[in-house]
Amino acid sequence: MKFKRILQPIHYYMFAAVLGIFSLAAVVVGNAAGIPVDLPARFELSEPRVVILKSARKLHLFDGSSLVRTYDIGLGFNPVGQKIVEGDGRTPLGRFRICTKNPDSAYSRFMGIDYPDPPAASRALRSGLISHGEYSGILTAHEQERCPIWTTSLGGGIGIHGHGAGSDWTAGCVALDDHDVEELFDVLRLGDPVEILP
Repeated sequence: MKFKRILQPIHYYMFAAVLGIFSLAAVVVGNAAGIPVDLPARFELSEPRVVILKSARKLHLFDGSSLVRTYDIGLGFNPVGQKIVEGDGRTPLGRFRICTKNPDSAYSRFMGIDYPDPPAASRALRSGLISHGEYSGILTAHEQERCPIWTTSLGGGIGIHGHGAGSDWTAGCVALDDHDVEELFDVLRLGDPVEILP
């Protein structure tokens, strides 16, 4: 009987150790395969980047080439296609960067992207939507890695924010649930890339 009482705790600790080793192996293998893994509530990434798939209503957070998180999103109220002008309700397509962060936004958190970008400005100049001065201002802002003017006919103030991913309700922004945007806000830095795909 004494031996059984001694062996029971030993068996418990051996089981716990084996379980811990398997859990660690699962995290390492999952991360190497690019499978999202459970990370601490607050975490840091060395090369954060965002890829948004409009048609799937998903925002993918990567660290370099490794997928870290996938979030549900809502888009502009008229989400299909490229954003052309202010008020069209479309979320723009293209490659952008985070150019501003506001922790006290009316929409929980806000991370603005540098739209309108040079491709949008070129299209708008050719079609007569913006002046040469506005075009030059957008290009200069892009070269200096800062937010462009947001008051042209192209619209602006586009970003990633909170207040709900359940529907397409924004004026062109990407909306997440509040707890998701808070997590994303802590990870993304000014200058981090944001790619928005159809």
